[in-house]
Amino acid sequence: MEGLVVSVKISDRTQNPGYQQQLENAGIHALLARLWASRGVNDPAQTQAQWQNMLAPSLLSEVNRAANLLADAIEQRKKLLIIADYDCDGATACATGVRALRQMGADIDFLVPNRFETGYGLSPAVVKLACQHPNGKPDILITVDNGIASVEGVQAARDEGMAVIVTDHHLPGDTLPDALCIVNPNKPGCTFPSKNLAGVGVIFYVMLALRAQMRQRGHFPPNGGPRLDNLADLLALGTVADVVRLDSNNRLLVTQGLNKIRRGHLQPGIKALFMVAGGNFKEASATDLGFKIGPRINAAGRLADMSLGIRCLITDDETEALHLARQLDEINHQRRSIEHEMSEQALATLASPENTQSASICVFNDSWHQGVVGIVASRLKEKFWKPTLAFAPADNDELRGSGRSIPELHLRDALDLVSKRHPGMILKFGGHAMAAGLSLKSTQFDAFASAFNEAVQEMTGTSSFEPLLETDGSLDPVFANAETALLLQNQVWGAGFPAPLFRDVYRIRNQKLLKDKHLKLKVERNQVLYDAIWFNQQESLPEYAELVYELVPNHWNGVVSAQLLVKHARDA
Repeated sequence: MEGLVVSVKISDRTQNPGYQQQLENAGIHALLARLWASRGVNDPAQTQAQWQNMLAPSLLSEVNRAANLLADAIEQRKKLLIIADYDCDGATACATGVRALRQMGADIDFLVPNRFETGYGLSPAVVKLACQHPNGKPDILITVDNGIASVEGVQAARDEGMAVIVTDHHLPGDTLPDALCIVNPNKPGCTFPSKNLAGVGVIFYVMLALRAQMRQRGHFPPNGGPRLDNLADLLALGTVADVVRLDSNNRLLVTQGLNKIRRGHLQPGIKALFMVAGGNFKEASATDLGFKIGPRINAAGRLADMSLGIRCLITDDETEALHLARQLDEINHQRRSIEHEMSEQALATLASPENTQSASICVFNDSWHQGVVGIVASRLKEKFWKPTLAFAPADNDELRGSGRSIPELHLRDALDLVSKRHPGMILKFGGHAMAAGLSLKSTQFDAFASAFNEAVQEMTGTSSFEPLLETDGSLDPVFANAETALLLQNQVWGAGFPAPLFRDVYRIRNQKLLKDKHLKLKVERNQVLYDAIWFNQQESLPEYAELVYELVPNHWNGVVSAQLLVKHARDA
């Protein structure tokens, strides 16, 4: 929220003493019990992240049918080809499928669409490429993290004599593809209790069901076959990077993955990515996966070819892994500099008052890179707190746009409304509540911007929005220490299960600017001094201020101390 140019509403999360008491009675740390209870955890079992508490694969509709089809294919030595998506969830899902299927004796390879050439998912153009695959024409295509919308692509595959198994987690449209089977927790009629599985989670469940089927057929002993828990690092990375809601099942999967990573049981590629990102895998957190590792994989899909990211995740050769990780790191540096330039240009466009008085933001520049517009939209949304769409030129005199929204507006529904009101204006669109993509004819940009703005105002009933900073209230001074900071860091926080934010009045004892842009503070509360830092904040604070902050561990010269990571402040 740093550097916001809009006012911020601060409120405290509702406490739940009943749930809290239940958790404390089960022996859970008092502060954690309070934080978890206020996030809806009402059963100690939801905090026990052991494999045996994971939702059973059999609850996922058609997962056993997929397992049977794959077991038959392995027995018949059929050629299998995974069709991946070009983001981190797609890359980790592909690596999970390739690694597990290889260990189960399958003839398996992968193909990933190029977002600039063949578009998203299993398109007819990707089917053509699949037919010419270096490993030979496949018998079965397996989609991971895509496919639920690939009605034409699945038909094109069938016309070429290839069957398709769809594994996906995206919301289905009105028509489902005519695949051999569809494994998707969001498919109509699927009663799987977690609708928030990432694409990597879905293929992991399919692999668990396949191993069970191979055991049943006598290919493995009753408890034998590949150790699929060794793929937990991929599972955690894809789940965190895709920003799916961290319900109790997803938190379990991420916790297991982080435990593996911290103990050094990680794929060579993920280990190499930690190395090039300057992170320590022995202290890995969900934040590291989301902000250090994930973006380096994503950069390949944004600017180059995601097969680079997938190859990094499937190699067992540490030297090759490091070589690929360095390439990904280099691409990520390029992505950052392109994004910085695009964001600056967007801000210059928005500097005129008429551009910022509307309920939404639509920006376009004919020099922009379509792989990076989503990040620019995200930056502008954070700064102005409005639904934002950023567009770049594509082929055929089209614009490719990517959008990010705020909690008040379901972005995909808003695009749906525009497309129904103005038939033909949007060539195609897809996505969900907080993020979506679309394409337009370039001549339609101004008309679309106006129609989208109308839709936003109509659906929300307002043209101005205030971000809400939800805090956990005051932090009892007894917990303001390094031990608690480490405890909090070791939990899994993220989408739908936000990291704890506290608010308290502190006396500002000392403050100085670091690198001309970060505020370094010494603050005092109850006669105790704390170090604090507020990134991207240049303005100094008054002597007394109410700080909204995270409590984080600060490692320095082998000593761990508690530090306040300030997110917002106001006069006390």
